[in-house]
Amino acid sequence: MARKTGSHSEITGPRVQAAALRLIAQHGFAAVSMRQIAAEVGVQAGALYNYTNDKQTLLFDLLRTHMEHLLDALGQLPGTGDPMTRLEAFCRFHIAYHIERPDQVFISYMELRNLSPDNFSAIEVLRSRYESHLDAILKDGQSTGQFALDEPRVTTFAVIAMLTGVNTWYREDGPLSKTDLADLYWTLVRRAVAA
Repeated sequence: MARKTGSHSEITGPRVQAAALRLIAQHGFAAVSMRQIAAEVGVQAGALYNYTNDKQTLLFDLLRTHMEHLLDALGQLPGTGDPMTRLEAFCRFHIAYHIERPDQVFISYMELRNLSPDNFSAIEVLRSRYESHLDAILKDGQSTGQFALDEPRVTTFAVIAMLTGVNTWYREDGPLSKTDLADLYWTLVRRAVAA
C-alpha cells in the first residue's frame, strides 16, 4: 500500500519490518498479532496497514527481502574456476552471511509453512536459485573428479542444512571465533565431498 508524499514511511516502514522480524523470531508467526507489532513500533494498529496489506504480506516481505539480499551477496562469489576453491568460498560466505542474521535465518526456515501457496512458491523460486549455485559447484567438482558424490542434489541440501545449522548453537561469547567456525565447517564439507 503506497504512502503519501511527505510521509514518514522511510522511517516507520523499516521499523515495522524490524519489529515484525524480532517478534516473529521470538514468538512465532501464529502467536504474533498486528497489534503487538504496532505496540512495538509505537503506532496504532490501524496505522500498520499504511505499510503492509496484512500479516501474511508482512511475513512474505521479510522472507523475500532476506532471500533477495542473500542472492545479491552471493553474486559476488566466482561463478567459474576451480570447484574446490569455489566450494570453499561458498561455505565461508554462507556461514559469514547467515551467522550475522539469526532472526532472518530462523524465520526463513521455520515460518515457510505459514506462507500462502503463492507466496511459498515465490520464496521457493528464490531458494532454488541459491541452491543451484552450490549444486553447480558440486557437479563441476564431480565432473573433474575432485568430488566423489552419489547424488549432487542431495549433497547440496545436506551441505546447506549443515552450514545453516550453525545458527542454532553458535554464540559469539563461546570458545570458537567466527574464523575458527568457518575453518572447522570448511574442513567438514571438504571431507564430505572429497574424492
